[in-house]
Amino acid sequence: MPVPQTLLTKLATPFQSASALALVAAVALGVPATMAQTFNDTGDILARSAEIEDVEYKIMVQRATQTAIWGMPAVGMVDFIKATKRDLGGDINDVVYLKQPFDSKHGFLTPNDVTAYAWGSMTSEPGPLIVEVPAATDNVSYFGTIVNAWDVPIEDVGPAGADKGEGGKYLLLPPGYDGDKSKADLEAEGYLVYETDTYQYGFSFRPRLYNGATDADAAEYAQQIKVYYLSEADNPPATTYHEASQLPYDSLPYYNHTFFEDMNDYLQGNPIRPQDKVMVSMLKSLGIEKGEPYEPTERQLAAMNEGLVLAYAAMQDFFVAPGKSTVPLWVDDKGERKSQWLVWDFAPGQAEAGFPYETDEEVLLDDRAGGSYFWITYLPKYLGGGTFYLTGLNDSDGDILDYTKNYTLNVPKDTPAKDFWSVIVYSMETKGFIRDVVRVGLSARDAEEMQVNDDGSYDIYFGPEAPDGKESNWIPTTEEYFLLFRLYGPEEGWLQSGWVLPDLEKVSQ
Repeated sequence: MPVPQTLLTKLATPFQSASALALVAAVALGVPATMAQTFNDTGDILARSAEIEDVEYKIMVQRATQTAIWGMPAVGMVDFIKATKRDLGGDINDVVYLKQPFDSKHGFLTPNDVTAYAWGSMTSEPGPLIVEVPAATDNVSYFGTIVNAWDVPIEDVGPAGADKGEGGKYLLLPPGYDGDKSKADLEAEGYLVYETDTYQYGFSFRPRLYNGATDADAAEYAQQIKVYYLSEADNPPATTYHEASQLPYDSLPYYNHTFFEDMNDYLQGNPIRPQDKVMVSMLKSLGIEKGEPYEPTERQLAAMNEGLVLAYAAMQDFFVAPGKSTVPLWVDDKGERKSQWLVWDFAPGQAEAGFPYETDEEVLLDDRAGGSYFWITYLPKYLGGGTFYLTGLNDSDGDILDYTKNYTLNVPKDTPAKDFWSVIVYSMETKGFIRDVVRVGLSARDAEEMQVNDDGSYDIYFGPEAPDGKESNWIPTTEEYFLLFRLYGPEEGWLQSGWVLPDLEKVSQ
């Protein structure tokens, strides 16, 4: 109840300060004295805040850092659109494919160098969009995913996807779709229909080859992918294809002025989702606003570049720090490492949910960026697509891999991969291939060119220069790096079998 002013005046008579009066008033209201003192204790916040210089710039730096971490997945997807336009002279809704696998001139986040991918970027802003996936043949099928502009899986394709290998017309309804035909109506017509929350999408399909099929077969198969609008379904226009195996296609995100250009491109090309409104508001202080031209000042650019350094550092820490993006695969009964090889550790429940990186309570910003899209793209909606990944950051002594030193990896004859195994070196800085090297990886598919040991195993060498006589088994390291060791078609029960991949061993110089 209100305390009479007369009582306050009487109680406060011995005191000479406003803070004392506030304390007396609080006690009169029944608030404990210690709590009342806390209410009044500002810690001289007014004076301390007055000492901060250039508040506006410091806030811009902070907002640049946080929006960079938030926007990481969207930036990665925009870079596919930009690369197709810049490097291939193509456009959105075109299909890109390979006649032979990637090599060091291609810029992707942790791709493989053993399969001839097909991929593309699309938009449903003009209306519902169809991605037509061909049926599996005796020679080729697809394993891959269609994602939204945040790299969130919409659906998997091929034998492991919604079409079950029979081929299908994946129909993407734009946000706010209110067409004459309902989702149920369209499904009744045979479409695989998905309601989406962005206009832009991407897909990446990895071919699986059978019965002696080659990369040339995969390239021919890719040209059966079709992209067109529902309004054109009765007479679809020809899809445009680009073959990129010999061209320096670069879809990597870079942490410079182009990063926020990409964020602006995302914002202009997609609706603002409810879960993104707070971060979109932060972008305004950096000169990025929906429906407005992107014309940042030199001051805003400086703040963005400064904030990006901290954002990159945070995501890099998430990538390399123990127990964040990766955890040991092989441990003993006490939880101690038996091997230095690591396995991806996605945020709890995300794999089961299809990697939305959102829960009922929050958007998982750090897990989404540093835990995934800082270094990978196109996660499947459903895990278990026939590939298992091991990450290598350390040698057998637990030391971080040093690109100036030499190492060996012994790949045993009994490596449990029904199809084949592969080991690839990736740039620690870009998370793509190391550039301008003779090879980025080796695999069991290179067996005829590699030297094999008497026991059927292979010694793979890593270092800045090839050891004498071992050039065919050598992967060059010219900058800081990490490894991915892939098992294609891992054998059933291999994790319980006791098989362990040996660690990398230092070689004396």
